[in-house]
Amino acid sequence: MSTVSFASAARDQFLGGEFRRSYSWLTASVHRLVGSRYDAEDLAASAFTELAGMDDITQIRQPRALLTTIARRLTYEFWRRRDLERAYLEELALAPDLADASPEDICEAIDELLRIDAALQTISAKAREAFILSQFEELGYAEIAERLAVSVSMVRKYMAQALAACYLAA
Repeated sequence: MSTVSFASAARDQFLGGEFRRSYSWLTASVHRLVGSRYDAEDLAASAFTELAGMDDITQIRQPRALLTTIARRLTYEFWRRRDLERAYLEELALAPDLADASPEDICEAIDELLRIDAALQTISAKAREAFILSQFEELGYAEIAERLAVSVSMVRKYMAQALAACYLAA
């Protein structure tokens, strides 16, 4: 047997064994966090998918600890997506001209919000806050500068960072 096929067989054996040992445990653990058995199963499966996608699994000493870390990150992303969807749908319900949006339009808008949210996570907290104050509270740069205790020129820089991040995400 060649080294490559031996390594592949060992990898498959490790992943299969770990899945049999830990999938139910991980699903139950995630279920306590999210409250839905179906969502927990999806998140646990995604955690195992990420584990299987790792290049070098030979260095994994505590697979359950790693799976827990991956699952928690995925759970936080799940909550964040759910919160964004909920907020969007609440705003949609309040805007009569948007109430006729198709399910496809709603999904597309939610995906766009998630891309913007992910882009904003790549910049500093102050730049993110400046962008939110500008776009959602419709504050001018001077008002934002006062709130953030920075100069107006710094607000301009923050806005440039935020807009560049959003542009790259589009």
